[in-house]
Amino acid sequence: MVIEIFNVYTSIQKLFTDETHLKTNYFRMKKYVIIAIVLVFAQTSCSDKKELSSVLQYVDPFVGTTYTGHTFPGAAYPLGMMQPGPQTGNFEWKYCAGYKYEDPLIWGFTQNRLNGTGIPDMGDILMMPFSGTPRGDFRSAFSKESEKASPGYYAVALEDNSVDVELTTTPHVAIHRYRFKKENPAVYIDFQSGNTSSEDLYNTRVLYADIKVEDRQTIGGKMRVRHWVERDMFFVIHFNKPFVSADTLLGDPRNKAPKIVYHFDNEKELNIKVAISMVSVEGARKNMEAELSHWDFDKVRKDAEDTWEELLSRAIVEGSIEQKKNFYTSMYHLFIQPNNIADVDGQYRGANDSVALSPIGKYYSTFSLWDTFRAAHPLYTILSPEIVPDMVNSMLLHAETYGYLPIWALWGKESYVMIGNHGVPPVVEACLKDFPGVDQERAYQAVKKSLTERHRKYDWNMYDHYGYFPFDLVKEESASRTLECGYDDYCAALLAKKLGKEEDYEFFMKRSNYWKNLFDPESKLARAKDSKGQWRTPFDKYHLSHAGTAGGDYTEGNAWQYTWHVLQDVDGLIEAMGGNEAFTTKLDSLFVLDAQVEQEGFTGDVTGLIGQYAQGNEPSHHVVYLYSLAGKRERTAELVRDVFDRFYKPKPDGLCGNDDCGQMSAWYLFSAMGFYPVNPASGEYVLGAPQLPKVTLKLPEGKTFTVIANNLSEANKYVKSVKLNNVEITNPIITFAQIVEGGTLTFEMDSSSRRIID
Repeated sequence: MVIEIFNVYTSIQKLFTDETHLKTNYFRMKKYVIIAIVLVFAQTSCSDKKELSSVLQYVDPFVGTTYTGHTFPGAAYPLGMMQPGPQTGNFEWKYCAGYKYEDPLIWGFTQNRLNGTGIPDMGDILMMPFSGTPRGDFRSAFSKESEKASPGYYAVALEDNSVDVELTTTPHVAIHRYRFKKENPAVYIDFQSGNTSSEDLYNTRVLYADIKVEDRQTIGGKMRVRHWVERDMFFVIHFNKPFVSADTLLGDPRNKAPKIVYHFDNEKELNIKVAISMVSVEGARKNMEAELSHWDFDKVRKDAEDTWEELLSRAIVEGSIEQKKNFYTSMYHLFIQPNNIADVDGQYRGANDSVALSPIGKYYSTFSLWDTFRAAHPLYTILSPEIVPDMVNSMLLHAETYGYLPIWALWGKESYVMIGNHGVPPVVEACLKDFPGVDQERAYQAVKKSLTERHRKYDWNMYDHYGYFPFDLVKEESASRTLECGYDDYCAALLAKKLGKEEDYEFFMKRSNYWKNLFDPESKLARAKDSKGQWRTPFDKYHLSHAGTAGGDYTEGNAWQYTWHVLQDVDGLIEAMGGNEAFTTKLDSLFVLDAQVEQEGFTGDVTGLIGQYAQGNEPSHHVVYLYSLAGKRERTAELVRDVFDRFYKPKPDGLCGNDDCGQMSAWYLFSAMGFYPVNPASGEYVLGAPQLPKVTLKLPEGKTFTVIANNLSEANKYVKSVKLNNVEITNPIITFAQIVEGGTLTFEMDSSSRRIID
């Protein structure tokens, strides 16, 4: 502000250029200066007030960008297709999102990426501006102090390349603004770019490329790329100034896409628009024309920020600055995906590679369903109910094209990664919650087909013949597959019952109890069996499994972590273990055993350990709430606080595991409010212990749902009583219907650990 005042003074002084006029008009000039300074103060005050009132100030996109979070700080639009941002590496597991906070060099800026995944992909079309004499590989050191990121925006100063870079985006179009500090401006574009597991895979990821210069300001192209999935990508790149020459550089002989340097006249500023389509170059062009027909970078940024502001303001939080940063950054990560990959005209490329017109005008993909069915999708039904039918109908389109609901769908293609058919729970959940726009009979047929017709991932005849997946016939993850599929069966049973299909209900409910066939009464742990009904021997309950690297009977976990994966029948699991006391004693062991792991191969997903409990991986996420269901709610309160204090911090290394397309964040959001969907399809939420003094959710039709934690403090982490609309709750459950009706959930917090709900 001091600089602004000085500039005002200087500007006014210029009005009085010679000494005579300066003396004559001294008092007039003084008056103008005073008025101007008052206006500057007023304007600055209003600006500060506006900034402070915005929830966006609490979002830190750098959270989770190092250690194992695998998040990124680029510009993103809610559920949009584009995420332009910095690339600091391409190869290895740590570059799933193409960025690590501590890296000293930026390689360039790519147009899309994944948020918090455990496998790399995306990172398409790397662009690197420079002026003056370029470094040999175009990479540049950068000023860490200059690196800024907020919802819809990213900026950095490239020191070696002498360029200031800003990025923002619409849903389908990224826009770059470069300000050059030296002469000879140019832009290096690497069309081969992408996030891969190795440099060798990077050099072979592009299977086909056709890049054409349409004119001196426009480049169009199409490519077929392969890493996690094989996909088609079409694009249009448009410069606001014509390039004067271009140099094609030599790359690896295996590269199918070029690396080109485009030179410009001595422009001080250059803007570039990049539109992508899965359908065609014309589709990309239509996306650009529809969403970004102008060159007003600041308007695009403001539009993105306004959209984020509306979305994130659906939750009003009271608490410390750190708590608000954790909460709103978690909400931000929740809404980076799924991504609408349909063009603006509704065309999309489906899982079978054919182009179709979406009847809903959108087509969502990037469904990390093994992760997100647990808490992210249930949270969408509360925070953003308007997008739920479109997501569900996108899954149904996938099923009708491909034969079954998505397992892990990336940009429209099935990756077959992870286990279970966990497109089932969100589809069933939407039907049971009666979301409009979802044909429940159509949904049920997709669910039933997914769980009964054999496909690449599952032999259902084997499953039904043995009542589990035998480890000698299913070489990897046989125990986890049985447990996870049991939950999908349970969901199918609920929808069958709702639609009056009694025979199907009985069939799927029987299946949902297959977990009992793998419950070892001696160890009281889930244990794999072979096709002869013999237990896996020897049995190492600590051995971590990981498909493809460590092998084994479990998915990114061991027997201690997976035994509790009976979301649909917690009462049955409690009974199998001998009742509440025996159950909670066994749970206690989970959290106090040494955090030892026995492993071979890569098991880096099993992180955030408290004893054998792994907060950094999704199969553990519901476990702390099992204490509440077994009448020992004080332990839930203790453990939720422990997880918050250890594993959720608003810092680059503040996440203890992959954010997994928002699931880690969704766990935080639910738990901060004091409840969690242990069994998502049931429409019930298990009460825990809130971690924020007050949260108000804005619901449709002007309703609100407010959670208040009276007397919450570091010492007062236990729940003394709970009331919904002043009526005491005598069991540890609140329902979806109660939440969306609106009202107030009041927790009285206390320092005592005595039990309140049996």
